[in-house]
Amino acid sequence: MGILTWLIVGIIAGWLAGLVMKGKGFGLIGNIIIGIVGALVGGWLAGALFNVQNAISGFNLSTIIIAFLGAVVVLYIARLIK
Repeated sequence: MGILTWLIVGIIAGWLAGLVMKGKGFGLIGNIIIGIVGALVGGWLAGALFNVQNAISGFNLSTIIIAFLGAVVVLYIARLIK
């Protein structure tokens, strides 16, 4: 995936995860970072748990869903640590 695609997926996934987790929000940059890290975590979890190959593959609905789920996991862990 290109850098622009990672940024767009990161924004969408981070924003959606922030809405679902009902937090104060981390701002635009924070949402991008949470979304990108969430995409990496979600892609790893999808491969490890469900044997999904290439879970993060461009700008499509499945990528956004996996990144969103990964971002929710990242936010949950961040709140446990905080």
